[in-house]
Amino acid sequence: MTPCPCGSGEPYGACCGRLHAGERAVTAEQLMRSRFAAFAVGDEEYLRRTWHRSTRPRRLDLDPAVRWTHLEIVGRVAGGPLDTDGIVEFRAHHRVGGRPGVQAERSRFVREDGAWLYLSAE
Repeated sequence: MTPCPCGSGEPYGACCGRLHAGERAVTAEQLMRSRFAAFAVGDEEYLRRTWHRSTRPRRLDLDPAVRWTHLEIVGRVAGGPLDTDGIVEFRAHHRVGGRPGVQAERSRFVREDGAWLYLSAE
């Protein structure tokens, strides 16, 4: 079984793979983890589907040279099953041409019609 790129320790199919297949995230952090996994597996359609329409880019061009290696959740504010918004702070580690890098961000999420959506970076 392939481990999920999000770092949960679960198999991909039982973790973020089920969200990529259409199941909804229950929390903002779960959506954040599934979006990281989508970058790792190259699932542009999922990234667009979970991006709020007001900030969604017209196109995504994922760089195949970037290999997303692991995710660290640094903190979270709200974003629980009963919340309508939340913030997840993270560090997304990657490699490009063998060189390590990290993207640090505080992401804002909103829940509309029961679905968590990525809104923007702070």
